[in-house]
Amino acid sequence: MQKNNLKKVIVRVCIGTGGLAAGGKEVIDAFKKEISDRCIDIDLDFTCHYQKVGCRGFCARDVLVDVVDGDKSLTYQCIKPEMAARIVDEHLIGGKPVKEWLIDDTYYAFHAKQKKILLKDCGTIDPEDINAYIDVGGYSGIKKVLSEMNPEDVISEIKASGLRGRGGAGFPTGLKWEICRKTPGDTKYIICNADEGDPGAFMDRSIIEGNPHSVIEGMMIAGYAVGSDHGYVYIRAEYPFAVERLRLAISQAHERGYLGKNIFGSNFGFDIKVKLGAGAFVCGEETALIASIEGQRGMPRAKPPFPVHHGLWGKPTVINNVETLSNIPYIIRNGAQWYASIGTEKSKGTKVFALTGKVKNTGLIEVPMGITLREIIYDIGGGIIGDREFKAVQTGGPSGGCIPAEMLDIPVDYESLAQVGSIVGSGGMVVLDETDCMVNIARFFLEFTQAESCGKCVPCRIGTKRLLEILDRITKGLGREGDIELLQKLSSDIKAASLCGLGQTAPNPVLSTIRYFREEYEAHIRDKKCPAKVCRDLLTYYIIEEFCKGCGACLRACPSGAITGEKKKLHKINPDICIKCGACFEVCKFKAVGRE
Repeated sequence: MQKNNLKKVIVRVCIGTGGLAAGGKEVIDAFKKEISDRCIDIDLDFTCHYQKVGCRGFCARDVLVDVVDGDKSLTYQCIKPEMAARIVDEHLIGGKPVKEWLIDDTYYAFHAKQKKILLKDCGTIDPEDINAYIDVGGYSGIKKVLSEMNPEDVISEIKASGLRGRGGAGFPTGLKWEICRKTPGDTKYIICNADEGDPGAFMDRSIIEGNPHSVIEGMMIAGYAVGSDHGYVYIRAEYPFAVERLRLAISQAHERGYLGKNIFGSNFGFDIKVKLGAGAFVCGEETALIASIEGQRGMPRAKPPFPVHHGLWGKPTVINNVETLSNIPYIIRNGAQWYASIGTEKSKGTKVFALTGKVKNTGLIEVPMGITLREIIYDIGGGIIGDREFKAVQTGGPSGGCIPAEMLDIPVDYESLAQVGSIVGSGGMVVLDETDCMVNIARFFLEFTQAESCGKCVPCRIGTKRLLEILDRITKGLGREGDIELLQKLSSDIKAASLCGLGQTAPNPVLSTIRYFREEYEAHIRDKKCPAKVCRDLLTYYIIEEFCKGCGACLRACPSGAITGEKKKLHKINPDICIKCGACFEVCKFKAVGRE
C-alpha cells in the first residue's frame, strides 16, 4: 500500500505543437503505462504522476520530458516511447538520472537570452486543468479588476504599460480600448483574432494549446474595460487541438462561474463563443474577420470606419490577437511599470517568434523587444545548420521583408524593422543561408499572398498576379532588361492602392530582396544564372572528369537517358536531353557531377 503524505514526483511531457509532431502523445501514454505497471505496487517514499504540458519552445529537441522532484527538475530531450521504461526504472525508482538522455548546454543557451512571460506557464502547467492556471495566479487579474479598479483605471494601466498589438500593426492596445469605450453604444464586442495563417508561424496556436485560460482572462478584462459582455475567438479549423483545449477551458470557466453573469459577485458578466475559420489568410484582416463571423464572405472593407466605431454587426468592437490578450492578465497582476521596464522606449515588453528555417535550434521563443537579430539567430538559434554562411532572415511572415547579413545587429522592434523594409508582423522568423536564392524566396512568398488574395480590389488581385508572372519568368531564365524596374513600379502601385493590409504589404519580399540582393536579380536576367544554384531552369549539369569513376550510379538514376558511358569509364551528360532534375547530382558519391 502507498504511504500517506508522500512527496509527489511529476513527469511532465510536452504535447504542444512540436511535441505532438514528435510523438508526445505516444510518449505520455508510455509513461502512464510504466508508472502504473512499476510504481503503484512498490513501497516507495514518493508518489509518481504524469502531466501533459504545452509547448516548451525548443521544438528541435522534442519530445521534452521533465522529471520534477520537489524543487529539483531535470529535463530529458528527444524522448521516444520505448525510452520511458528506463527513465522510470533508473530515475524515478532507482534515483539515478539517465545522463546520456538529459539536455545539454545547448538547451540552456537556447533559453539564456529569452524573457518568458507568456510562454513561462505554457511549459509548466496542464492546459486542460483550470486549477493549474489558478495555482500560478490565474484569474487573479480579473478579480483585482472587478474589486479594485474601474474601467478607466484598467485602460490607463494598459496604456501605461506600452503594450502594442502583437498581431502585426503594433497599434497601442490601451488606446484602442479607450476609443472603443468612448464610442457610444449599448452593445460592444471583444474579438480574439486567432486566425494565424503565416507559413511557419505557430505562436498563437501554441499559447492556446499551452495556456488557454490566459486568453480567456485577457478577453474578460478587455470586456470590462470597454463595456462589453460578449466575446468571440476566431480560430482556424486547422488547429483542432487548440480548438479542443479552448472549448474545454471555456467550459471549465463556466463551471466555476468565471464566465457568465455576476462574475465574482460583481455586476459584470461576460461570455465567449468560438467561431471556426475556414483557412482564408485574408480573414486575419480585421474587417474580413468580422464579415466571416457575420456569415458573409471573408473580404475586407474600406476603412474608416474602423471596427472600434463600427465593427461586428455594426457595433463598436475591439479586435486583439491571442498574444496581445494573453499579456493582459500578467500586466494587471504585476503592474504597468513592470511590463514597461522590459523592451525599448517605443516597443515595450516581449515578443514571441517562431524561429524556423536554416537555423540549428528551431522553435518558439519569447524575447525582450530590442534584442538583436544576431542574438536571436546565433545565441538562441545556435547559428546556421551545417555552419553555412548566414544570408538573410525573413521577418513578419509572407508580408515581411528579407534582412541581409550586414544588418544582423539591428534591434528587433517595430521601428527598427520598418526602417530596413520589414515588419515585426505576428512573429514569423525564417532564417536563410547561402544555398537560398533570394529571387526564388521572393517568388515563394508572393505565390502565397497572391493565392490568398480575396480578389476584391484590382491592385491586389491583378497586381500581385503580374508580380508573380515576372518573378516566374526571371527564375526560368526568361527575364528581360527593365524587369527589376517594372517590379519596383508595380510594387509601389500595389502598396499605395490596395484596400487592406494583405495587398499593401504583399510586395515587401520583392522590394526588400531587390533592395539588398539586386545583383542576384541581375545575374538571373542578364547572365541567365542562379548564383545559389536553386532555380532549376538556369542550371547546367556536367561530369567532372577527374572525379568520375564510371560507377554508373548517375546513369541508373537519370530518368531521361541523358547520361551515357560504360562501366569504369568516363560518363557524359547530354545537355539537350537533360531535364535538370538533379538526380545524378544527388546520387554521385564521388562528387563527380557538377552544376552551374
